[in-house]
Amino acid sequence: MKPIHWKLVLDAADPHAQAVFWAAALGYAEENHDALIRRLLDLGAAQPEQTVTVHEGTDHERLGWRDLAAVRHPDDPQDPATGGGLGRRLLIQRVPEPKTVKNRLHLDLHPDPGTREAEVTRLEALGATVLRRVDEPSGSWTVMADPEGNEFCVH
Repeated sequence: MKPIHWKLVLDAADPHAQAVFWAAALGYAEENHDALIRRLLDLGAAQPEQTVTVHEGTDHERLGWRDLAAVRHPDDPQDPATGGGLGRRLLIQRVPEPKTVKNRLHLDLHPDPGTREAEVTRLEALGATVLRRVDEPSGSWTVMADPEGNEFCVH
């Protein structure tokens, strides 16, 4: 069987703010869909109200989808026509309801050995919070939450 391509999808209230956080947290690149969006707007296949200006007033200003953002591993290929990643990526979609319960799926981040506390501090500076520190016979890690409360672990 041929391996199946996949992406992890994260529900969010603010996809673009979450994309900024996760791009910085993972060292990933924010996907740039500007060319695709402009092409679809020109063809009448997308409407202006489906878009937002991302990073307004900066050198990185561009159009983005109102309800969707994504980040991708910087070494993985991307589709030049769409700006979408073709490898490891996190797709972030707007949903109307707030997060109410613990995630059933989460990311485990594995910084270099001996750097966990420095990484936790760096992630806190990006807007994450420490939920608890775990130290068990099977291992130790820090459980954190991203700016919208989605749990992830730093090992």
